Amino acid sequence: MNITKLGHCCLVLEENGIKILTDPGTFTTEPVKAVTGINVILITHEHADHFHIESIEEVLRNNPTATVVSNGAVAKLLAEKNIPCTVVGDAQAATVGVNMVASAPIGAPSTGILIEGFGKDHATIYGTMGLVENTGYMVAGKFYFPGDSFHDPKRPIDVLALPVAGPWMKIGEAIDFAKAMKPRVAFGVHDGMIVPGFGGFVATMLQNFLKPDGVEFVALASGETKLF
Repeated sequence: MNITKLGHCCLVLEENGIKILTDPGTFTTEPVKAVTGINVILITHEHADHFHIESIEEVLRNNPTATVVSNGAVAKLLAEKNIPCTVVGDAQAATVGVNMVASAPIGAPSTGILIEGFGKDHATIYGTMGLVENTGYMVAGKFYFPGDSFHDPKRPIDVLALPVAGPWMKIGEAIDFAKAMKPRVAFGVHDGMIVPGFGGFVATMLQNFLKPDGVEFVALASGETKLF
């Protein structure tokens, strides 16, 4: 799978000729303007750093055959703008192709790329602040994108998009989550609030703590593409 990081949690996943854009939010309003060839827009939850309606509308203008996949809460917000959404929440799945999205139960055989949903809740910030429906997504049975949570899908993970900063977490929780999930490789997301110059320190810390557990942590910069 080729993965391009546009910034924060906004990625372009390329697998078997299918391109999936994840979480176009307020941190990535400029880079998403140039994205083409997108088949699916995948959104974990409704917070602005993951869900920016103007960006979604622009992506759809530039990619008119693209389909949005998200949970029920986001689908309601999209409906207000007359944007259709294939709902994939916890324990649900959809098969996506170049011009096709079809709902399917988790574990069903797939001729395209299977997107499976895991979890229901955004991690706690404080009290009831920020509590929305959050869905983590397994893509193609190997890439896990948890959104704003450390929900365990209880499935083998090959590549993990690991949240590394935010008001709902601390770095120790990210390390423990990666150790528990035991992916082959992980890279950092949810890092748009990290000041320039500090990201390298965070990456080095994660590499040092995860390497003894057999997890390779790869620093993936905004605008960079890697084959995983």
